[in-house]
Amino acid sequence: MNPLHTLTRFALCIYLILLPFTANATSVQVLTIQGAISPASADYLVRGLDKAIKDHAQLVVIELDTPGGLDTSMRDIIKAILASPVPVATYVSPQGARAASAGTYILYASHIAAMAPGTNLGAATPVELAPAGNEPATSDKPDAPPDDARMRKVVHDAAAYIRSLAELRGRNAEWAERAVREAVSLPASEALKLKVVDVVATDLDDLLRQLNGRSIKLNDRTATLDTVHAAIERVMPDWRSRLLTVIGDPGIAYILMLLGIYGLIYEFASPGMLFPGVVGGICLLLGLFAMQVMPISYAGLALMLLGIVLMISEAFVPSFGALGLGGIAAFVIGSVMLIDTDLPGYGLP
Repeated sequence: MNPLHTLTRFALCIYLILLPFTANATSVQVLTIQGAISPASADYLVRGLDKAIKDHAQLVVIELDTPGGLDTSMRDIIKAILASPVPVATYVSPQGARAASAGTYILYASHIAAMAPGTNLGAATPVELAPAGNEPATSDKPDAPPDDARMRKVVHDAAAYIRSLAELRGRNAEWAERAVREAVSLPASEALKLKVVDVVATDLDDLLRQLNGRSIKLNDRTATLDTVHAAIERVMPDWRSRLLTVIGDPGIAYILMLLGIYGLIYEFASPGMLFPGVVGGICLLLGLFAMQVMPISYAGLALMLLGIVLMISEAFVPSFGALGLGGIAAFVIGSVMLIDTDLPGYGLP
């Protein structure tokens, strides 16, 4: 056998084996977060980062436009970014978008912080949806109002958190702390001058051109980006994520909590109505999930169990279908919350 032919075949085999890894290693995956930061946003982003890791993507770009959101969801997103072995670039876009409140923290936590012209960030002072009321107040001044003392604790904690993120990424820590304590904001051009962000880019293509050749320090290595000829893959939220995003919106969450509480109160005040109690129970569980009091897995399981109990009760209690229909609704919603749409072969034709 000709040695040259043998060598050629061997090289071809090696090329075919490494081809999938080469293609994945040059890909850039783009995630999109629009609207309030909610449990659904955190779930979508964590799944997106897991997909990027499995696909050996070289970079994840988060296109961000948010007015803020829940602190717990924001921290879940930041933990995922900090632990990611794939570089993450958060890009405030399109023009006219913002990364306010929780979005500022996410921007600071990312390996690369980028903004489009005409965008802004800041106003990162924490705001309570409702006063806790059960937390003891501690203050240097004995006569300080409990609410003021509690808010000072929250603000101090948030300021220390964003300062630690700024120091980790080598960004402007003083301005970050002012964004928390004084609720200041910055446009993209000033953010670049003050070293709050790393890049101002007109669009995604411009961002990738500017990032080409940049070295990114990760937890255990340094990665050099090659983004000029990278294949761009957009990972859009699936129907499940979109549904959970609607449920997790702070305004919807507040309404769900009210419906849940008042539905149960009405049921207890007028036993036998059944319908208010069924609606109240479902809405209360959804509201607890939306407020992130209950994790998505617990909320989904609780809804499924509630659905089973209601459907069994329909066989013994005359309710004209209220228990049965409520049970079916609760079971279906709980199943949707627990279902994993990333499983191989799952999808709609």
